[in-house]
Order: sequence, then structure tokens, then C-alpha cells
Amino acid sequence: MRDMKSFRSLLVCVALASLLASAGAQEPQTALPHIRMSAGMHQIDAQVALTSEQHAVGLMYRKEMPLHEGMLFVFEQPSMQCFWMMNTLLPLTAAFVADDGTIVNLADMKPQTTDSHCSTKPVRYVLEMNQGWFAKKGIRPGSKLAGKPFEIPR
Repeated sequence: MRDMKSFRSLLVCVALASLLASAGAQEPQTALPHIRMSAGMHQIDAQVALTSEQHAVGLMYRKEMPLHEGMLFVFEQPSMQCFWMMNTLLPLTAAFVADDGTIVNLADMKPQTTDSHCSTKPVRYVLEMNQGWFAKKGIRPGSKLAGKPFEIPR
């Protein structure tokens, strides 16, 4: 009986800590640097998330995002990347992008879910845009993005 009471106390503490942690982070991050990129003739204005903290928040808590804007997640090394949508209010599409700007795969992601959406091979970049943006522009796996990140020799 005492073990059950201790277990319940532990659960309450974990739940409280989780609520407190999320309460302080309910503001969208909007002060990240921006970069101009393109997908064919289509221009993209992307915020750049470089650090693990910036990656963790991503586009959480945003209520809207202009159609030509998105967020580019940059990782130090190519690796299998998986994204989920907890605390993300907007439906998004993730483009998993190779070092040369080639889109490896696309994943439509539903808001406020913890479903994993992963790259099909190791990538260094992930570009999140409003869901449907890539499809409406005819951009699919194999299409190339252009911009500074993809011009830097590795």
C-alpha cells in the first residue's frame, strides 16, 4: 500500500513538473534568424533553428504562419531525423533535405500529435512549411531547394 502511495506521489510530481515546464514555454519563438531559399521559382523565407533548444520548440504555439514562410532545422551531421507535433497548432509538412538541397521525402503532420514522421535516410536539414505548400507548388521528393545552406562545401 505504501508503495502505491509513493508511486502516486511520484506521478503527481512528474505531471506537475511537466505542466510547469510547458507553462514557461508557451510563447512561439519568433526571434530566430531568417534565410531566403527557393524551390524552383518559389521563394521561401525560413527561420533557422540551429540549437537543440531551438529544435525542441520549433514551430510550437504558432497560431498562424504566412504561406511563403517556414522553419529550417539545421543539424551538425546527417542522421535519421524524426519530428512530431506536440504543442504545434498548425498542420505542417516536413521536407527532409540532403546536404545538396535534394528533398529526400515529405511528411504531412497533424497538429498536436506525437506521431513520429521520419526521414527515409540520414539528412542534415528539415524544412517545415504549412501543410499543402509543397503539393500546391508541385514540389516532391527529388526536387531541389536552393540557398546558402546548400552551397556550403562540407
